[in-house]
Amino acid sequence: MIHGILNVYKEQGYTSHDVVAKLRGITKQKKIGHTGTLDPDAEGVLPICLGSATKICSLLTDRSKTYRTVLLLGQTTDTQDVSGNCLESQSVSHLTESQVKEAILKFEGEYEQVPPMYSALKVNGKKLYELAREGKTVERSARKVVIHDIKIEKIELPRVWMEVSCSKGTYIRTLCNDIGGVLGTGGCMEKLKRTRVGELSIENSLTLGEIQNHMEEGTLNEILLPVDHFFRKYRKITVGKEEERFLYNGNSFFIPHLKEKPDDKELVRMYNREGNFIALYRYSGKTERFETEKMFLNDRQ
Repeated sequence: MIHGILNVYKEQGYTSHDVVAKLRGITKQKKIGHTGTLDPDAEGVLPICLGSATKICSLLTDRSKTYRTVLLLGQTTDTQDVSGNCLESQSVSHLTESQVKEAILKFEGEYEQVPPMYSALKVNGKKLYELAREGKTVERSARKVVIHDIKIEKIELPRVWMEVSCSKGTYIRTLCNDIGGVLGTGGCMEKLKRTRVGELSIENSLTLGEIQNHMEEGTLNEILLPVDHFFRKYRKITVGKEEERFLYNGNSFFIPHLKEKPDDKELVRMYNREGNFIALYRYSGKTERFETEKMFLNDRQ
């Protein structure tokens, strides 16, 4: 089985599920998961986890993200992007660049964002977009999101090109809609490209075609990020023969020969004697034992 993370460049026209399905065919492996959806019209970075790396899908989903987007002012749609049905069109001829900049930059920092109806969030076990397609609208609670930074690259009204860095759970479509609301003209998202998820950038991403070429040439390991890549900030510990049997079973244990003890409750990366990353453990200063946090590999994989 293949274990690791692929930095995939999702092209327009594919759903995130399409990408997973195609990679299952390319790698001949079922255990694959994605880390947060991108709409079919959007493109850019989509981290894909294979094998034991699927256990960190939620961790990658929680990372901050950066997008490049085009805001179209003067148009409101039911999907909050240009793919939806137009609900209202208004003139933007009265707007000035300074007014637009001021309204946009007000969204930097924390703000309460109401998720769009056309989203994959679930209400009573049903996805919102499924309800929306049935013509239903349900009340959604606002969620706190953080806009870390907005760089306005160009303004040619009614369009604004900008780069947005934000927290998990932020809908750029909704941000565009909300900016239009503040300006009183309405607004929607015209284009979207995700350029960063955590430390994964678009510069190092690969299309499905490029990944398939690596697979056929037997060079997939050259582009596959190891599971422990995202835990490099944690201390690395290699266990001895006596501790390996406890490590493989996820049991707690102590290491008598350890020269430098970790801090209490410190997370560490555990490796077997062959140098394979096995698990994350947390050190207990009280008992001087390492306790399981999350298992990734064991001797049966």
